[in-house]
Parts: sequence; C-alpha cells; structure tokens
Amino acid sequence: MRPSPVISAIGTGALAFGLAITMAPGVNAGTAPTLPSPRTPVADDEASTMLEALQRDLDLTPFEAEELLEAQEQAIDLDEEATEAAGAAYAGSLFDTDTLELTVLVTDAEAAEAVEAAGADAEVVSYGVDGLSDIVEDLNAADADSDVVGWYPDVASDSVVVEVVEGSGVDVDALVEAAGVDPSAIEVQEVSEQPETYADIIGGLAYYMSSGGRCSVGFPATNSSGQPGFVTAGHCGTVGTGVTIGNGRGTFERSVFPGNDAAFVRGTSNFTLYNLVYRYSGYQSVTGSNAAPIGSSICRSGSTTGWHCGTIQARNQTVRYPQGTVYYLTRTNVCAEPGDSGGSFISGTQAQGVTSGGSGNCSSGGTTFYQEVDPMESSWGVRLRTS
Repeated sequence: MRPSPVISAIGTGALAFGLAITMAPGVNAGTAPTLPSPRTPVADDEASTMLEALQRDLDLTPFEAEELLEAQEQAIDLDEEATEAAGAAYAGSLFDTDTLELTVLVTDAEAAEAVEAAGADAEVVSYGVDGLSDIVEDLNAADADSDVVGWYPDVASDSVVVEVVEGSGVDVDALVEAAGVDPSAIEVQEVSEQPETYADIIGGLAYYMSSGGRCSVGFPATNSSGQPGFVTAGHCGTVGTGVTIGNGRGTFERSVFPGNDAAFVRGTSNFTLYNLVYRYSGYQSVTGSNAAPIGSSICRSGSTTGWHCGTIQARNQTVRYPQGTVYYLTRTNVCAEPGDSGGSFISGTQAQGVTSGGSGNCSSGGTTFYQEVDPMESSWGVRLRTS
C-alpha cells in the first residue's frame, strides 16, 4: 500500500525555546554555539539578514533581493485567486525569480482564460500536478535498482525526472516498463551522489536526542491538546526518544520515518514558544504556513550551517535514502549539512517545511529536501505558533 500525502498518526510532542539554533558565522563546526539570550526575543523582519542571504545565495543586488520578496508576497496571494479560477483544471503554479512573474498551469484553454482574467499568466499542459503525481505513484509501486536515487514531478517541463547515480549504467527503461508509465513523460538525470539524511553528527547545538545525535528545531507548535512543542524531522528520533535543549526537556510524541519524515516533540519542562525562526544575527517571524509556488525563493535555518537561501524546484519528490524511501518531499537548491535535519524552511514569513536530507554541502552547493508542515497540521492536529 503506497503512502498518502497525509502523515500517519503514530504518537504526540514540542520544543522548549521553539527556535532553530544556528551556528554563528566563523564558529568552528566542533564548537557548540551558545543559546540565544534569555531575554524575550523580538522579530526583526525589517533587518537586512534575509536580504543579505538572498543576495549571497541567489547572486542578487540589494534592490533585486528586496524586489523579489515584495513580488513573491504578492504572487502567493494571487496564486490563491488564480487557483480558484482554474478550478478542476488547475495543474500547478510556477514563480520565476528572474521575471518575478507567476504562471498558473492548467489542462484546458478555457481555464487559462479564467486564470488570466484573475491577473496571472497561464499555460496549458498535458499532465500537470495530478497527472505527474499519478506517474510518481506508479513508479513508487515498482521495484527500482539501488542506483536509482529518486524521482520527482517537474511541472515546468511537464515530466517526471528520474535521478540515477552518475556512471552507474542503470536501466531506467526497465523501471518505466515495470511501472507501466508513458516513457515520453520520463526524463533521466544523473547525480554525483546518493542523498542522505542529516543527523547523528558531532559538534554544534540545536537539540540533542537521548539516543544520541543532534538535529535542529523546525517550528514551534502545539499538539491537539494544546501542549507546547515543535515539529521536526522523523528520522531524528522515534516515539519516546528524549530531547534536551538548554534547560528544556521534551520527548518525541509522534514520529514517522521512512514513508514520511515528520515528527512532533512535546515539551515536558521549560518550553516557551515564539513564532520565530533563529538567524545568525536575529529572528524571523512566522505568521502562517501558506505554501509558496514552485520557483519561489526560500530560506533555511539549521544548527550546523545557519541561514541559507535558494529556490523551490519541485514538490512530491520520492527520495530513496539508504535508511528507507520517503515520499512527498519538496526539492530545493538550498544547501544543508548533517545536523541541519529538522530545521526550518521559510518563504517570507510563511512556514514551509522541515529539513529532511539531501546531497552536497554549503561549500560547493547542494540539493536539500523538506517535509512540508501542512500534512502534520492536518493529520495530527498540531498548530504552528504564528503570533
């Protein structure tokens, strides 16, 4: 039975300070960063931190970075209207960080006219999100060679990209035939290494698991009973695993991995929640969890590498980690490293997801996947702190 986008309920949990504690610039990876000051943290959303990260990671000028954030905020609002206008023909959305334009994909021309009347560009495609998701589901059900590291729907090209280890010579045609999908809808790409989950590393501080290892806080949240906690990655700990962060204590109340990569840690002592994400020089507020369109800029906070930005490349990625296959991840070109697992992915002030794993590093660049937060909210009844 294939997993659905809805996360299975396995337990219940949260975080003390509720912040993803990152390593300060210049701190050696073997040196534990200090906790934020005990004074009440205050958001500094107007500070230059996010703009500086976008300039650095997307090679933008200060003006371009500010223009991007403004256009992207408007695009998220427009996307809701255009999606409603498209109705059943909606096939996905794309935001272009170069042109700052939103394109809504549809499966018929009549819907394209309705989308354009709402103020967005429209493009007619054959498969779209639903059609490509069906192909992904068929691939998920088929047996794949170990050198096939995953697949994801690329709505921009209206195809499903199958990734294989470079030089492996793996027969993708056999997988496509076994899945019974249209070969013309498949694009094969080579990658230099297999993705790995980011956990069980040495050095730095975010939160420690009683079973060993370190991960990063995702977003402060409460469980269905209103108890304080935080969402993070499921591969960081199983249900019942203890957590320490500063003088706070907690336990993994829910955890799913593989299949999904999601968890909720419930605070058992000294957990105070703030609607903030920690950055190396301040805090970013979180006001909601509206999903940003594919192509949007996105930033990540983690306890190993700090604050880095990039863009959303695809949703519904299947990733075949050595520890097991995870479905419905979102793909980005933001870098990350071990210890960043579970950390926050945020677009503007909108929470997007928690870091799962990836490949590469923050010296040469890489690919990182995140588990979206919406399924955790809808399946488990957790509520992110947004005020």
